[in-house]
Amino acid sequence: MDKWKKRIGYGVGDLGCNLVFSTMASYLLFFYTDVFGITAAVAGTLMLVTKIIDAFADIGMGVLVDRTHTKWGQGRPYFLIGAIPFALFTIVTFIVPDFNMMGKIIWAYATYCLLNIAYTVVNIPLNTIVPRLTSDNHERNWLVSTRMICALIGTALVMSITTPLVKFFGHGDPQKGFLITMSIYAIAAMLIFVFTFMNTKEVVPPSTQPGKSSFKQDFKGLTDQAFIFFIVNFLYFALFVIRNTTVIYYFTYNLGHEGWLTFVGLFGILSGLPMLIILPWLQKKMTKKNVLLMSTAIYIIGDLVIYLGKSSPFLLIAGLAITGLGIYGIFGITFAIQPDIIDYSEYKNHRSIAGMIAAFQGFFVKVSLGLGSAFVGVILKMGGYVPNAIQSSTTLTYIELVFIWVPLAICLLIGITMWFYNLDAKRAAMDVELERRRSLTNEKVINL
Repeated sequence: MDKWKKRIGYGVGDLGCNLVFSTMASYLLFFYTDVFGITAAVAGTLMLVTKIIDAFADIGMGVLVDRTHTKWGQGRPYFLIGAIPFALFTIVTFIVPDFNMMGKIIWAYATYCLLNIAYTVVNIPLNTIVPRLTSDNHERNWLVSTRMICALIGTALVMSITTPLVKFFGHGDPQKGFLITMSIYAIAAMLIFVFTFMNTKEVVPPSTQPGKSSFKQDFKGLTDQAFIFFIVNFLYFALFVIRNTTVIYYFTYNLGHEGWLTFVGLFGILSGLPMLIILPWLQKKMTKKNVLLMSTAIYIIGDLVIYLGKSSPFLLIAGLAITGLGIYGIFGITFAIQPDIIDYSEYKNHRSIAGMIAAFQGFFVKVSLGLGSAFVGVILKMGGYVPNAIQSSTTLTYIELVFIWVPLAICLLIGITMWFYNLDAKRAAMDVELERRRSLTNEKVINL
């Protein structure tokens, strides 16, 4: 299969995911508070509870993928299975029913929970199949980078065109505007998942023969490096959701630049594109650990530039560009180390548990997203936030805290956690041993 056909086929899957995922991360809290009509505290709690439920669904999905063996592979079938439910539940989540307050809250809980589960069905397989698409590490880096670029494009589209589309289709009615906009995103995502299924192929078998195993046995296959990976994912997605959720509040109320939001969304994201393009090259020159540590430092510098340059458009733009490079460097490397984590479990513990690893990654990510959203809701409530009003000085201080200083602290924690990652030095030995085991496994299959 042509390399670029495979890279693009795999990569656009995350574009489909991010048309909805980035909307949830960036606009859903605002939609619930300012359009749907529930309070920030209720919306934050809703997002926490549903994410925790979904986190356990991730584990179930990961176990299911590890036990799936079809002629299409382990992960690919779920791109087709999940495409229609994902589109359907995206649309119903953005319907505002004519119910009383309790009825609306129940509707929001039910629809958002179903959307999260549908997202899990397509996203967990997307996270598992890279080691099955190729055993070449440089090609894996290209697959991950292509995926991250497509994810960035999806996020950039959401941040740049969602507000204009809502206004265009709504004609002053944001409920109608959000529903039509999200229906377009949902249908596009459904078609993209079909495209991903058609343009990928799982060709690398695991180094161990599939067999029956319990959840407990699979869990024992996780390594110390896997838990470092999970913690880094937890911290990164907390950074992602807190930053993306609060940017609307910070630029609208603290800076008084509501008209900048489309530009901020587009520029803040696309400024990370150069980092994603050069990541495969950086990973040839540096270890993944060092690239990630460098990226956290870049983000911190950009965060401080935004804080110090709040009265200067030039410094604000510079700060957005720098944080874009940093956050997408963290993003890219976080996913680039996943195939290494999967291979290390096969190498060290003789367990092929790509689904289990993706499941726990998803578990930590979903809990992080839920906690991050709930945290923002709590901070806004503590600060006395009132929707669509002039905010008090106390409220502005709390918004600044959660937009500037909390992400900076999270970056420091990511750097500390990543310091204990050590698979870069083991990669060569892993490749030799796993290839030897695959050859032995193939010989046994041929002789049967």
